[in-house]
Amino acid sequence: MPDLTLPGLIDVHTHLRVPGGEHKEDFATGTAAALAGGITLVLAMPNTNPPLTTPEALAAARRAAAADARCDVGLFAGAAPADVAHLPALAPDAAALKIYLNDTFGRLRVDDLPTLVACFRDWPRDKMIALHAEKQSVAVAIGLAATYDRPAHFCHISRREEIELIADAKGRGLPITCEVTPHHLFLSQADAARLGPLGDMRPVLGTAGDVAALWAHLGDTIDCIATDHAPHTRAEKASDAPPPGVPGLETSLPLLLSAVADGRLTTARLVALMHDNPRRIFGLPPQPDTWVEVDMTPWTLPAEGWQTKCGWTPFAGLTAGGRVARVVLRGQTVYEEGMVLAAPGNGRVIYVRNMESKGEHKWTN
Repeated sequence: MPDLTLPGLIDVHTHLRVPGGEHKEDFATGTAAALAGGITLVLAMPNTNPPLTTPEALAAARRAAAADARCDVGLFAGAAPADVAHLPALAPDAAALKIYLNDTFGRLRVDDLPTLVACFRDWPRDKMIALHAEKQSVAVAIGLAATYDRPAHFCHISRREEIELIADAKGRGLPITCEVTPHHLFLSQADAARLGPLGDMRPVLGTAGDVAALWAHLGDTIDCIATDHAPHTRAEKASDAPPPGVPGLETSLPLLLSAVADGRLTTARLVALMHDNPRRIFGLPPQPDTWVEVDMTPWTLPAEGWQTKCGWTPFAGLTAGGRVARVVLRGQTVYEEGMVLAAPGNGRVIYVRNMESKGEHKWTN
């Protein structure tokens, strides 16, 4: 008997690098990493090359996911000033819209008011808007959500001031939600020198005070834990211009199980943060006969041997509170004792989310 059984977990913030970055990750390897981490549904970000800002690019990425994904996948559409006219055509095939108010790869940063207004005005209200917003951009995005009276989800909140702004906005009844990453919960600026480029991500690691503030709000203000899985090769990280980003799909649950073991997090709250709330916020479809079996024996996270194509982790050497023993997706064992058993194409791709049709969902396969 497993020590703990959880529902299939959901990660609403991953970078699976398709198209254009397949040397870092692809749908087959990224979803293998997800299953190894107890995650059975992922949402993939649009800052690819080309970005998912046109119907053609989104359709091509959806076809690639349908062919290669081992677990279920949804795709974000991206907001870009040059492609804002495509928003109505993108909506039916996207899980949500992503707006980058701060720096990102490619041409997806939105820093002009007309594009922001168009996104909040024209994106269907039954689809979520997710925001990469840091520092003062958080206040700007809260103001837009209030002006247009529509839900908005804040990605990878990392600073005390940011989480306090969101707590205040929630207290005033604004329909906003937010997520934090494991690396902003378990690492801080004190780890940056030790990790070097392997600890460089966006947002950058916070102070000990920032970390403490996130943990203090984990029981109420914070709605989701999402990995922001952003793999790069070791060679890229060792280069003269190392790109920011770290992998996280396989280590998220083991790290959070350490918080369960030491009493900082309850199992019920873990399920809310990694299953119930992500499904509710993004209107994601159910996965019947799907669960994760966990071995709660502590272990040390290794430097190598991961399913992700990049093959490394910034958490090497940390003690995890448990590990995934078995994953069942729709009645099929897809991961067991270190082996990914699901073939590429086993996963389903979210095709349409239509809250107006009483929660019905369609799939590509």
